[in-house]
Amino acid sequence: MLLAENLKRLGTETAFEVLARAAELQRQGKDVINLGIGQPDFQTPAHIVEAAIKALRDGHHGYTPAQGILPLREAVAKDLHKRHGVEVSPDNIVIMPGGKPTMFFAVLMFGQPGVEIMYPDPGFPIYRSMIQYSGAKAVPIALKEENGFAFSADEVLAQITPKTSLIILNSPGNPTGGAVPKEEVAKLVAGLAKHPQVAVMSDEIYSQMLYDGREHESFLRYPEIRDRLIILDGWSKTYAMTGWRLGFSVWPKSIVETVVRLCVNNHSCVNAPTQFAGIAALEGPQDDVVKMVKAFDERRRAIVPMLNQLPGFTCVNPGGAFYAFPNITGTGMSARELQNRMLEEAGVATVAGTSFGIHGEGYIRFSYANSIENIRKAIERVGTLLMEKR
Repeated sequence: MLLAENLKRLGTETAFEVLARAAELQRQGKDVINLGIGQPDFQTPAHIVEAAIKALRDGHHGYTPAQGILPLREAVAKDLHKRHGVEVSPDNIVIMPGGKPTMFFAVLMFGQPGVEIMYPDPGFPIYRSMIQYSGAKAVPIALKEENGFAFSADEVLAQITPKTSLIILNSPGNPTGGAVPKEEVAKLVAGLAKHPQVAVMSDEIYSQMLYDGREHESFLRYPEIRDRLIILDGWSKTYAMTGWRLGFSVWPKSIVETVVRLCVNNHSCVNAPTQFAGIAALEGPQDDVVKMVKAFDERRRAIVPMLNQLPGFTCVNPGGAFYAFPNITGTGMSARELQNRMLEEAGVATVAGTSFGIHGEGYIRFSYANSIENIRKAIERVGTLLMEKR
């Protein structure tokens, strides 16, 4: 069989490879603590589950509109107004089976040979994968530890060229937990006035997971770029619904029809009962969300000091999401070597920083979507491993 050449440019998510290896070790009888996978360790709230069950019992078994059912798009618009104080038309909202289709469609629409697409590094690995698949040149935006892994508006603007078609941004960020201050967002938007050809895709999937009094500054709050702004958000992280595959996106009015056409060609529509569950999530009680974020904050406050006590580790305080991204250069090991040794020898699953880009060398991602007891046990195991190495 002769496969298309562009398939060779597709990357993957190492987190899933680590998960598979951890599962294999567990099948062999090894005790593995998983601090690698990026999903909440909580159950989807019961009223959301019941809404999906009710939808099935009520006979919602068929196709839905490719753009998403109107009641869900209206619920998203109301939620965006509540959270960000902005008016968004349901006509500009497209419901997706998760967050990745929004990334893929945005890159397919703006990426082709001869153009450049900027993306955060360290960042979610699928950004670069999709950019390379499109044939566009992938241009990394270096996220630096000294900036709390938040982008610098001046540095982003300095990298724009006449070939730049799209900038991908993510705050709070995966894998770093970095949260971008309001002033950097405002500075970037002001600078983009000189680059009217450049579109922006803002991945805001972790926007409700912020700590120490931080507030999320959505790009939706800047009307001057709404005609070239794509927002990626959804239910996976906020409502512990990763397996439901439900996300939403906001698009400029001028390209919504093209996006919907991609939906028709790709996945037809999002399954009906999941969309009704999405409505229940947005319109129902938010108590479980508050409890989950509070639990993540408690774990964050626990894991960072523990990491800072490990030989060769230093770790800045993440501002959001549920990841810590310690600097491990003091151990003398590469990120991949330490990742593998922690898993194979200490039974602790993590993800090497190099899985998230060239600027991830010297770092390891720890997901604190696990109990404080397991986190403490995992860090003790890593400490023993590092002391043995000495």
